[in-house]
Amino acid sequence: MSKINSEILARIKSFPPLPESVAEIQKICSNQDAGISDLAKVVNKDPMLTANLLKAANSPLYGFSKEITNINQAVSLFGMATVKGFALASAVRDSVKIDMSPYGTDTDGFSNTAQLQNALMLNWYAKVDRKKIDILAPASFLDGVGQIIIAAETIAQKKSSDFKKDVQNFENEIEEVEKKYFDITSQEIASEIFTKWKLESLMVSAIAQSNSPKDAQEEVKPYAYALKIVRTAINIREKFSEKGIKKALELVKEANLSSEAFLEAIKIVNPS
Repeated sequence: MSKINSEILARIKSFPPLPESVAEIQKICSNQDAGISDLAKVVNKDPMLTANLLKAANSPLYGFSKEITNINQAVSLFGMATVKGFALASAVRDSVKIDMSPYGTDTDGFSNTAQLQNALMLNWYAKVDRKKIDILAPASFLDGVGQIIIAAETIAQKKSSDFKKDVQNFENEIEEVEKKYFDITSQEIASEIFTKWKLESLMVSAIAQSNSPKDAQEEVKPYAYALKIVRTAINIREKFSEKGIKKALELVKEANLSSEAFLEAIKIVNPS
């Protein structure tokens, strides 16, 4: 491993462990005997997570038809996997210093990207294969976590200006820019963090292999494709651009999935 990658590895190793409350949520979601009420009790102990869940549930992104007034309703409608994704994303925001300026955005922009990716994934895969949502819901929320480390190292090495210029060049794939500077993608970094956090191995593999879903292991392939498709349509640089949707639809076709279902989900999340 190169010197730069050693520095990235050091940042991965120093990434904080899961907070106790989020670890408890992870434990409940992994317990087949646990239910929505068990999860709601834990979520209610976290005022910030509760507020974020209720705010999201009442946004048009998820297409719920009625006002959501309490956490039991929100947890029931979102499902355990999505609530776990919210909790893990909140843990990341609360545990580390985030400066996303090398990617041309701020913390709110970074969080908004993650929520849009999650909303698109949920609306899409509810029509494709609900069983896969258990993995794809939290994975879509956490897909960009590795960018936090790349951004921090870019700033530390005083490469922000050049990195940002390359990222904002629409001829470049963001993952290729990351590899150019650090010989690793943010998805590979995220998979290392989630291995450290002892998250589901299938989710870790799906994120790690999502840059080249065609080459992913057979068990992982549908998840890797789904993540790559959503990330192509919505990412930290562009959201629902004509070019991005066109490239995403090419991947949808490559994965032998329905273009109609994907476009219908986009209309829900981005009705304009």
